Amino acid sequence: MDHGQTGPSGEQLLEMYRQMVLCRTLDERVWMLNRQGKAAIVASAQGHEACQIGSVHALRPGSDLFYTNYRDLAVLLSLGMTPGEVMLGFLAREGEQMSGARQFPLHGAYPKLGVVNLSNVVGTQLPQAVGAALASRMRGEDTVVIVYFGDGASSVGECHEAMNFAGVHRLPVIFFCENNGYAISVPRHLQMAVEHVAARAEGYGMPGVVVDGCDAAAVYEATSEAASRARSGRGPTLIEAMVERYLPHTSDDDDRRYRNAGEIEAARKRDPLRILRERLLGTGVLSEDADETLYAEARRVVDEATELAESASYPGLDGFYDHVYADQTGGAPSP
Repeated sequence: MDHGQTGPSGEQLLEMYRQMVLCRTLDERVWMLNRQGKAAIVASAQGHEACQIGSVHALRPGSDLFYTNYRDLAVLLSLGMTPGEVMLGFLAREGEQMSGARQFPLHGAYPKLGVVNLSNVVGTQLPQAVGAALASRMRGEDTVVIVYFGDGASSVGECHEAMNFAGVHRLPVIFFCENNGYAISVPRHLQMAVEHVAARAEGYGMPGVVVDGCDAAAVYEATSEAASRARSGRGPTLIEAMVERYLPHTSDDDDRRYRNAGEIEAARKRDPLRILRERLLGTGVLSEDADETLYAEARRVVDEATELAESASYPGLDGFYDHVYADQTGGAPSP
């Protein structure tokens, strides 16, 4: 990963596609479990898979840092989180890695994967990511920090403060906006007076790049260039990935109140899985039979993850206060 400004190889694209298929299959299963009353709340990543996975493949997992938001299932999977761990989170079962099943699904931290604590308060991860980039600079590290956020988060004060500070100090951070056109139910033209979030980058002294977020290869290239810029000391980049959101904002939202079926049908013509599949088939990297095998394997893995989570117990009450209060006895904090 992190191959400068070159495009991804056919093998890399095939691996991205495999991860996209797995993410879509897992996302569909979690949504179904919500409708069965088993998963409390879901923010679907369907339509966002290419931009998330393409960006991760352009970076260095293991040394770079990732500040995610609540719709970044594909980021976590491509970093190495297992479908079983994901499912434990959505069903709030013992063994969940990010918060001990004490927060919303996909919230918390996974330090081993370079994933830093996520709050459900929109936009708070932006100044935190900039702080981490500053710390990396002060320690002389070669770390790039990427922070993911939606177009709605670009309208909160933390976004301005984070980008302004990063631009002034030329910090190694990538601001990655996943623009699906809606801040929950508010369309783009009612939340900002510019056509693109990336247009604001000039005011912060950084490049602003608009990329087709449904094209994994295009996202890979844009992120590679931004990472190269950051590592060479030239400062931050704002990437705006134009994506589609196929389902409601969350499983608690009714998007029929503000979107019509025709709009969603048109959006599905830009399905990132279909776009990459056609590219791989056209170049001979993927065959029809191999594609069927990929989907069958994804279903098998998701079935096993579902069985694992449904058979796991809920967390016990004995750990209810862990990580809430400091240990005042002089010993180490509770594990």
